Amino acid sequence: MRIGILTGGGDCSGLNAAIRGAVFRALDYGDECIGLVGGWQGLLSREIEPLDLARVDEIIDRGGTILGTSRTNPFKDPVLVQQTIANIAAIGLDALIAIGGDDTLGVAAKLAAMGVKVVGVPKTMDNDLSGTDFTFGFDTAVSVALDASRRLKDTALSHRRIIVLEVMGRHAGWVALYTGIGSGADCTLIPEVPIDWDAVVRQVMTAYKRKKYAFIVVSEGVEVTQVTGEKLDDFGHMLLQNRGVGPEVARILEEKTGISTRSATIGHIQRGGSPTLFDRILGSRVGVKAVEMVHDGDFGKMAALCGIKLIAVPLTEAVGKLKTVPQEWVDLLKVFSK
Repeated sequence: MRIGILTGGGDCSGLNAAIRGAVFRALDYGDECIGLVGGWQGLLSREIEPLDLARVDEIIDRGGTILGTSRTNPFKDPVLVQQTIANIAAIGLDALIAIGGDDTLGVAAKLAAMGVKVVGVPKTMDNDLSGTDFTFGFDTAVSVALDASRRLKDTALSHRRIIVLEVMGRHAGWVALYTGIGSGADCTLIPEVPIDWDAVVRQVMTAYKRKKYAFIVVSEGVEVTQVTGEKLDDFGHMLLQNRGVGPEVARILEEKTGISTRSATIGHIQRGGSPTLFDRILGSRVGVKAVEMVHDGDFGKMAALCGIKLIAVPLTEAVGKLKTVPQEWVDLLKVFSK
């Protein structure tokens, strides 16, 4: 078979491991793998490259994606949809593996409904994709945030300050939640829970009086003030780079507490870099599983982690609803907020 592979949406660590896993498994079947450069845009422009053993052998520890990525959405225009389908045939692809998050897999689900032979590989550092317990990229992102947390707590104590760390997380607070619990943060703010400033100030002041500093983790998607007029991407999502949630939280806390407060935003630093062991293994496994799904005829589905097993889950189940932080995790977070 001739299998096309693309990576779409935001990059994250583990993408190259997934590409590598797919190619390695395809070799067992005698398949040919073709990389589509730049996500769905590569399919529209027919920009391709061969993916053989020499190309993928040494990429398991590399961040980002060797295929490049974009946020191109073919379903913005019916003409682009037909061009996408026509190019699959023109390139001679027998099947397509789409590696990405909600948006990329949403396109894959729509194409599958139109008869395209496509399988999905779930990817998002936000860990907000339904149908799978974990996605690769998340563990690496949180590990980077934990390293930043330790460094910021050291300087917060030295200067007797409050420090706010802003981490990624548009609609779901998983990165902030895990960073907050794992770093021992005094307060963690996530999009799922509206900010109660009186409670936040009490919590911060209690911690500050106890240890002469306080450390707060906030997700970039938290609504601090009403935001209007932000630009949208091809999938209708607000571009958050200019929102400045961390600095705004720091400003408000300093105003309310009278204590010198600073903020740090690690942003895209969380996306890149060598993947953790967990993400290397998970990326490799879902890449392998995707090729096996192609040969099993499990099209219109994605390779999902359920416990410790990989199963085929319908793409419609994955993209139907974002996996946000449930109440049981919010309750756990409260246990460590003293």
